[in-house]
Amino acid sequence: MKPTCSTAIDLSLSHGPAMAFRVDFADYQAEGVQHQHPQGQLILALHGAVTCTAESGVWVVPPDCGLWVPGGIPHSNQVTSNARLTYLFVEPGAAKLPDECCTLSVSPMLREMIHRVADLPERDVPDAHFDRLVAVMLDELALMPRERLELPVSDHPKIALIAAALLANPSDRRTVDRWAEYVAVSERALKRLMVQETGLSFGRWRRQLHLVIALRELAGGATVQQVAGDLGYESTTAFIVMFKKVLGTTPSRYFADRLVSGERG
Repeated sequence: MKPTCSTAIDLSLSHGPAMAFRVDFADYQAEGVQHQHPQGQLILALHGAVTCTAESGVWVVPPDCGLWVPGGIPHSNQVTSNARLTYLFVEPGAAKLPDECCTLSVSPMLREMIHRVADLPERDVPDAHFDRLVAVMLDELALMPRERLELPVSDHPKIALIAAALLANPSDRRTVDRWAEYVAVSERALKRLMVQETGLSFGRWRRQLHLVIALRELAGGATVQQVAGDLGYESTTAFIVMFKKVLGTTPSRYFADRLVSGERG
């Protein structure tokens, strides 16, 4: 049986503020078990995508982005079958990084620095060059902007019921009044509850759910036409319009730009 990444990576080997590993999921089982570690973790997707569930949200990590998970936070990762990742582990207090999970844009320079750290052999003695590289890398990481690739979730029973139904069948196009009937509340109460629990209106929340699923599936190799159909859009054009409205570019351009950047690593 193939090992999981969580059991195969020995974090006790770290002799400094950070350590990095490349992971090809052809060699490991897909991680789905909730786990945690004292170090903070940046998950970089070289190819394919990662969907991470932690705290009160679901995050997707397409190419050219990274998910930051602070130390001590339980989380689980679901990866596409074609995933190749780099994990960067950061010791507590080693850098000024967010204290909550977030998706970060990763510059080509920072990506190269992380890959350089991953390629260096384990050190048993101090290395001034390595220490300088890690220090600059962590300074750059702290400057990276956030991306809007989070789906807020809630443990409220009624919101959780809707979320489970839509995650299982994202093409379900029931209107908010029909969802209110489904969970036995008034339409007004459901609208208020959705904003209270997720910070988004129902329409914006469902659009964000579609975006997270779309990014995962497109990074996993699905076509734009397939994803549009799976999400219940009347046409591929309608899906592309939604995607561009949220991320400012078309799906093909979004992944072309990021894959070119990722291939440099």
